[in-house]
Parts: sequence; C-alpha cells; structure tokens
Amino acid sequence: MPSSSRPPEPGRVPRRLVLAGLGALAAIPQAAAAPDSAPQAAADRPALHTEEFRLPGPEDGVSIYVRNKRPAGTERFAADRILLYVHGATYPASTAFDLPLAGLSMMEYLAGLGFDVYLVDLPGYGLSGRPAAMSRPAADGQPFMRTKDAAAVVGQVVDFIRKRRGVDRIDLMGWSWGTSTMGLYTSTHNDKVNRLVLYAPQWLSRTPSLIGAGGGALGAYRSVSRDSAKARWLKGVPEDKQAALIPPGWFEQWADATFATDEAGAAQSPPVLRAPNGVVADAQDYWQAGKPLYDPGEIRVPTLVIHAEWDADLPSYQAQEYFARLTRAPYRRFVELGEGTHTVMMEKNRMQFFREVAAFLTEADPQALN
Repeated sequence: MPSSSRPPEPGRVPRRLVLAGLGALAAIPQAAAAPDSAPQAAADRPALHTEEFRLPGPEDGVSIYVRNKRPAGTERFAADRILLYVHGATYPASTAFDLPLAGLSMMEYLAGLGFDVYLVDLPGYGLSGRPAAMSRPAADGQPFMRTKDAAAVVGQVVDFIRKRRGVDRIDLMGWSWGTSTMGLYTSTHNDKVNRLVLYAPQWLSRTPSLIGAGGGALGAYRSVSRDSAKARWLKGVPEDKQAALIPPGWFEQWADATFATDEAGAAQSPPVLRAPNGVVADAQDYWQAGKPLYDPGEIRVPTLVIHAEWDADLPSYQAQEYFARLTRAPYRRFVELGEGTHTVMMEKNRMQFFREVAAFLTEADPQALN
C-alpha cells in the first residue's frame, strides 16, 4: 500500500511490498562476529508470525506504519508480554529494532521469548507516510513531529494494541528521543503501561547536540548522509576500539535498509535520509535550555534505564540524572554497558543489551530473595 494513501480502516500491509528490501538484506552472507553477537541457531528458534498495519495518521493521506512479530499460532498474550517500541530522532524503528543482523533482530529475539512485539515508525520516518512539508524545500516549512505529537501517535498505537489483544496495559520501550516520547506518554497514562524501558534517555544537556547543531533557522526537516551517520555512530569511541565495535557488514546492512526508506532522499546525489526537525526544536526549547519537557517523577511504573559508556549523543550524566528523578516508580534499575555507543543495539555487545532488557521485562518479582 503506498505510504501516501490512507485506508478507510486500519489494515494489513502486503508483506511483499514493505519487507522486500529487508528480506533481500537478510540474505546477505554475514561475516563472522564476536562470540557475544552470535545468536541462537536459526533451526532452534521458534517460528514467528509477522503482520503489518497502517493506521490513520495526524495528517490527511499520511499513514502510521506498525509491525507486529509474535510466536506463530499464538493470538492471546498476557498484558505483561506485549511490548511496543518507538525510535529516536533520526532513524526509524523498522530498520534498527527489526534489522536481522547475523540473522536475528532484537524484535525477533523478544518474540522468540514469547512476547507479542510491536514497532511504530512515526510520520515522516521509515515506512510511515511523509507529511506534505517533506514534499517542499525544508526552508519553506516549520519543524514538525514535536515530542507531544509523537506521544499522541504512540497513544493511538497503544490503544490499537490494547483493543486488539483485549488488555488494559502493555510494556513500552523507547530509544533516544523515543525515551522522551515514551516517558511523556507514560507520565500521563500510567494506567496503560506495565513496565517501561528507556534506552539512552534524553535529559537536560550540558554538551552540544550532535544533531541539528548547524545554527540558523530550523526548516521542516534535515538531511543526513551515510558518511555523517557513520561519523556520528563512532563519535566518542576510542580510536583503537573503533575497528572491532561494529562487525563487518553491519553498518552497511543498516544504512542500506534505512536510507532506502526515504525514496525522495535516496534519489538525491549523493543519497540522503531526511528526518523531521520537531525533535531539534524541542531540544532547543527544552533540553538545551535547562527546561524539562515533562516530569519523570510522574512515571509510576517499573522502569529500566539502560545506557552504554561511549554514548556521545546522550552521555552518561543524562541517564544518571534522569534515573535520580524516577522517584515514584515502584522499582527502577540503571544498567550501564561497557564498550558500546548510542547504537549498542546493533554492535558487537548487542546480546548483552538484549538480555538485560529481556531480564527486566520477564522477572516475576524483583524483590524475591530467590
């Protein structure tokens, strides 16, 4: 279904249309990786079922893309085994959370543990529709998809999943700016959330931002090149550790899948990926101005803050200061992973990341002595 069309009712997207690119990438032979990145053998994994949906977006003709993966043959799930993931400021969920590196994505890993897993690409990102502002030069428009707008989209998807599965609450996970989206939503909808995972949380900044820092008036969107994406990924990594951080072929697999989602950007020379500037406007108005956009103290569900030591986008001090403000969470946990960046989910130590998140989501009683 073309991303520019809105169906009369939420419906499935033909898998042959939306997953053709990712399927081709999955067939690329994978180079040998570090032991920690070796997933369970494919033959030993449970069979999974995939569905795609398009929900009506906030702008006429702009749909919201949602993907679901779950154990094949299972239609009923307990509320604490349903998870929704949202992406960060620049790159979509569909090409990171569900990128089959070495034959396995994080989405598939969690679904293999028995979870009913969903991801959403926000309007302007990935496989969702592109708002009208992206059909014009960036300078002709204003920044769009602010954090409050993103939280409203998440709320729509949460309600879609709750109705679909007949549950009151689900688990939420956000990466980077996605932690602000999920944090803001949870702070005002605690009754719809079981547990919250915040991967590299955004908080008040004392260091320059790595996105949208060029100065001048903000346009509707910004453009990112493959070279700048690679440089941003490796920023802050010791020089002698850079070569081994990303297993061979992984960056290329991610970049090929991600940049292919932006048809107009891919047609430029050199190709670029365009991303909405609402997140940059919020950073300037709030996080870089010393003003919280929302209060983490209003989050009243169990919360995991997980971070990596070489994260130059949102450094460790932000995660630590955010964690200290989770004063009303029934319990909270902070995990700092060694030898990882803002993108540790797609690096050599990703299985450590996967397992820490899974342990938090599956534990029955964190206070139990045994």
